Amino acid sequence: MGKKIVNPFAMLCFGLIIGIISRLLDIFTTNLGEIFSQMAIWILLGTLISIYSKTARKAMLNVLTFCLGMLLTYYLVAALSHGVYAKDFIIGWTAFALCSPVMAYFAWLTKERGIFPKIVSVGIIAVSVLSSILLFDRLRIYDFVIDGALIYFLFIKNVDR
Repeated sequence: MGKKIVNPFAMLCFGLIIGIISRLLDIFTTNLGEIFSQMAIWILLGTLISIYSKTARKAMLNVLTFCLGMLLTYYLVAALSHGVYAKDFIIGWTAFALCSPVMAYFAWLTKERGIFPKIVSVGIIAVSVLSSILLFDRLRIYDFVIDGALIYFLFIKNVDR
C-alpha cells in the first residue's frame, strides 16, 4: 500500500465501500458473506492498514475511520434492505471499532525492532485463530489463508516507513 493511499479520508472511503460490499455479500452469497462476518478478515485488514501507516498515530486514526465507515454503511444497507441484524451485534462491532485504535497501535509496533513487537505479532495471530475457534466454532480453510497472510505480513514482509 502506498503511503499516499493510507490516510484517514481514503480509509473512511475504503471502509464505506467495504461495508456495502460486506452486507451485499451477506445477502447474495453464503461463503463470501460468511468470511466477512467473522473477525479474522477484519484483523487482517486492520493489521495491513496499521503496518502500512507512516506513524502509530496515523495507524490509529486510519483503522478507526475504516472501521466506523464500514459499520456505518453495513448497517445502513442492512436497514435499507430490511435485513435481519441483532442489537447485540451492533453493540459488539461498535465496541470493536472503538477499541480499534488501541489494536492499531500495537499492530503498527509489529514492524519495529525488538522482542516486544514479535510477541505482539504472535498475539495478533493467536487472537485471529482463537476468534475463529471460540466465536465461530472452528477454523475453516479461509482462516488458514487469512492467518497465513498475517504470518507473512507480520514476520516476513518488510515495510518501509
